[in-house]
Amino acid sequence: MATPEERIDKLETRFTTLEQQFATTMSKVESLAEEAKQQREDIRQLNAKIDSKFDNLSNQIHNLKIAAVVGFSAIVVAAVGIVFTALK
Repeated sequence: MATPEERIDKLETRFTTLEQQFATTMSKVESLAEEAKQQREDIRQLNAKIDSKFDNLSNQIHNLKIAAVVGFSAIVVAAVGIVFTALK
């Protein structure tokens, strides 16, 4: 049977090993947390870019709708003018 001193030495060795493993694990956890934070920031930046491009696209569609309405209105005015001229 082991003496109390040997048992204490063995426990101290195990304790030291566990401390090192815990420190390594915490280091990895902190690294993963930092990486997750960076990924969230990257996603926010991508979302901002997408929102900006979507807003630009919405503005372009709005401008094209206005141009189409103006164009159709011009065609109607021209057609009314032709009919009015033909009936004179």
